[in-house]
Amino acid sequence: MTASNLWLAAGLRSPFAKVDGALAAHDAIDLSVPVVKAMLEKGARPDFAVWGTVIPNLTWSNIAREVLLDAGADPTIPAFSTVMACSTSMTGVLEAAGMIDGRGRDLALVGGVEAMSRVQIGLSVRLSDWIRRFQQARDLKGRLAVLSAFKAADARLFIPKVANRTTGLSMGEHTEITAKEWGLARADQDAIAFSSHQNAVRAWENGFFDDLVIPVGEARRDTIPRKDSTLEKLAKLKPAFDKTSGQGTLTAGNSSPLTDGAASVWVASEAGLARLPERTPRVKILDYEVTAIDLRSEGLLMAPAYGVPRMLARNGLTLGDIGLWEIHEAFAAQVLSHIAAWESKKFLAERAGVTADLGAFPRERMNPTGGSLALGHPFGATGARILSQATKELAARGKGEKAIVSICADGGQGTMMLLEAA
Repeated sequence: MTASNLWLAAGLRSPFAKVDGALAAHDAIDLSVPVVKAMLEKGARPDFAVWGTVIPNLTWSNIAREVLLDAGADPTIPAFSTVMACSTSMTGVLEAAGMIDGRGRDLALVGGVEAMSRVQIGLSVRLSDWIRRFQQARDLKGRLAVLSAFKAADARLFIPKVANRTTGLSMGEHTEITAKEWGLARADQDAIAFSSHQNAVRAWENGFFDDLVIPVGEARRDTIPRKDSTLEKLAKLKPAFDKTSGQGTLTAGNSSPLTDGAASVWVASEAGLARLPERTPRVKILDYEVTAIDLRSEGLLMAPAYGVPRMLARNGLTLGDIGLWEIHEAFAAQVLSHIAAWESKKFLAERAGVTADLGAFPRERMNPTGGSLALGHPFGATGARILSQATKELAARGKGEKAIVSICADGGQGTMMLLEAA
């Protein structure tokens, strides 16, 4: 299939809620099943499915298959799982698009989930090894020998952390470094957060999310957007990651919160699209980019600063040619650093390898219905959430209007897509 024959159609999602909040009782499968059920009821039988989650769980290995079975889907539908940190479900979309071939694979159900309130704690590898050796001992003498070799220092639990394995730093700590390198002001970061909340609240009040969000348990709508948010309140918050230098600018207000939630989206050929309800919003996939940078010498979340310009340049587009920008807001500082890079001719030419003048970034076109700072960021679900949101918004605009969806990811990677209303 060529890119011009590939489509996205808006999917459904759960409400998003802060960790230990309204969705805390649900694990990743529990959160996913209602979304997949609703997709199957309102949509059509997919030819295959892709589902992802970032935080590991020893209870399952292929969450996609488990979710479909629990949702009552046809057991003959193939399903596989994927993971790429914050880009997980957007990466799933790219994988699905590559499999759409018009030969029995025309419609894919894609999505992801994160149940950050239900993180499984594990044993250290050394303790796991010791237990296995104890179980393998054939007699009392052997077990006593294993017992004598036990070291108290090995009796540790592994608690997953939001930190990069290579550097040992969290995404917030990395982004503080980026904010200082780019000279990003605290007030500008707070302004991004304030706008995100205002846009999300307005979108909810105007009914934008009514056909995108389904109830899960007692949760009926997102719990994170703050109608009472003000720049004054944001300015009073203390730094969350750099608490000692006096120069920290990232706070709980301009950083995305730990979030529970699940989201989905359809990927289809024209034939697959015809199997969905006629009023389902849909847009064309024009291009995509998957970018990685050296996180040891570059900002951890800076991959889109390289990928977006490259995608624009090869399509002969400028920043101003894009009518809708859906940028994942892991942190307001990360968003601002991307914009600064896209507007820098020096960065574009010397770092991204783009010689074209891309012009000024149209901030007024960014995240008009709210971003991750206000809606939340369940790692595995964010890509599908943003793509469905962008699809609905873009589909309502004129034919030929274009959108860019951009997501940074832990590990120094990122995914981006160029979409068009048709």
